[in-house]
Amino acid sequence: MLGEDKYFLGVDVGSVSTNIVLLRTDNTLKDALYLRTQGQPMQTIQEGIKLLRSEMSKSAEIIGVGTTGSARQLAATLLGADVVKNEITAHAVAASRVNPEVQTILEIGGQDSKIIILRDGVVSDFAMNTVCAAGTGSFLDQQAARLGISIEDFGPLALQAKHPVQIAGRCSVFAESDMIHKQQLGHSLPDILAGLCQAMVRNYLNNVGKNKDIRGPIFFQGGVAANPGICKAFEVELEQSVIVPEHYSVMGALGAAYLAQEKVGMQVETRTKFRGLQLGETQFQAKSFECSGCANRCEVVEIRQDGISLARWGDRCGKWSIATTASAGAGIEEHKDERRGA
Repeated sequence: MLGEDKYFLGVDVGSVSTNIVLLRTDNTLKDALYLRTQGQPMQTIQEGIKLLRSEMSKSAEIIGVGTTGSARQLAATLLGADVVKNEITAHAVAASRVNPEVQTILEIGGQDSKIIILRDGVVSDFAMNTVCAAGTGSFLDQQAARLGISIEDFGPLALQAKHPVQIAGRCSVFAESDMIHKQQLGHSLPDILAGLCQAMVRNYLNNVGKNKDIRGPIFFQGGVAANPGICKAFEVELEQSVIVPEHYSVMGALGAAYLAQEKVGMQVETRTKFRGLQLGETQFQAKSFECSGCANRCEVVEIRQDGISLARWGDRCGKWSIATTASAGAGIEEHKDERRGA
């Protein structure tokens, strides 16, 4: 039987936030971190590992690692992940573990949003929006700054609205212009905020949720789920209750941890690929180069440690991602050959 100091690590690296969770073997969370990526995913992952290590006992052990998010491959390389999955799978697994009956997941993050349709615990349909900012958390951040309020106050103030105003929500530029016009007409701040919430929800349902069979139970996940104004707007539009799970902001990371648990199992003899908690101090280098081997001219990303190539990706044919480097010298020679167009 595994002891209390055995954990599964789940990491979700996105453009806005990096979320890290430590899952106990009894499926409860020991720690959950929500960190701002700030364009530095490698450094943020390492900082997160340092924070976790500072809270863990000396006998603590990571027995499985899962990564997800837009930078999941990078995270997998740094950490030594046992399983790497996309965000759709990770969010679906986490929601299904929390409530096996869930049929719809509404997920809105800082830079993208998605909807996941589940039937009998299996993903049957999904859609993502990574183009329009009007359907993401960055839209709310921009408008909160424009109105001179904190994003934490946005939702509670929106709930105070008596007569929410109509605001065009198909485009963030038009929405801001419309909001300014409503201010000039003298509408109250709560009414304007509630109108922005409704506009964002309409944008989401008309784009991401278009033609989707949205059934309850409905989970609302992602950082924007912290906004009660958005949650209420969803309930009004859908005419159904919307559930915000306890760990709504780190559900992707939680799903990655559950997937690691499934992959590695909970047997003591099973060994993880995890590189160790000391990687917080490890020096990694990220470089890229253009392959001239064919007309595609793929940009290949390479992660190195102490002159040794750990991983490469970005090439369509697999010429570089499949190759392994036996030594630092071999890696250098490969780069020289590549720049010569070999």
